[in-house]
Amino acid sequence: MNRRATSLLLTASLLIGTASAVHAALPEEATLYKNPQCGCCDEYARQLEERGVTVTIVDDEDMGKIKQEAGLPYGLGSCHTILMGDYAIEGHVPFEALERLFQELPEIDGIGLAGMPIGTPGMPGPKRDDWHVYQFTDQEPSLFMTL
Repeated sequence: MNRRATSLLLTASLLIGTASAVHAALPEEATLYKNPQCGCCDEYARQLEERGVTVTIVDDEDMGKIKQEAGLPYGLGSCHTILMGDYAIEGHVPFEALERLFQELPEIDGIGLAGMPIGTPGMPGPKRDDWHVYQFTDQEPSLFMTL
């Protein structure tokens, strides 16, 4: 085998290994709490499942209670709350933020994206503004990342 072929094979295996590592960082299971009428939440769950996560959807729960138990900061809610691994994920958090969360495993309660921004996973349309994903512990938010 010549050098060029060896180099190509090595590069390909590194790329495949990197892609697997990012994918493998997400937990295998998640529970998504939502309102029964919310279709965008179902779409978010579907996209999580495409990434290898088995999602259990729970409708008709007291969403205020779920958010309070998760330690969500007041006023930064969205349409659904996910319990995944040791974290709460609030709203339509972009998957880049989820991947970073589960790669770094910070000592926080969770991350979220307030509202239902257009262009995020599950929300149709083009991205309009920066997305400010926050992290929180004991209902106190701070910036996690901007996308």
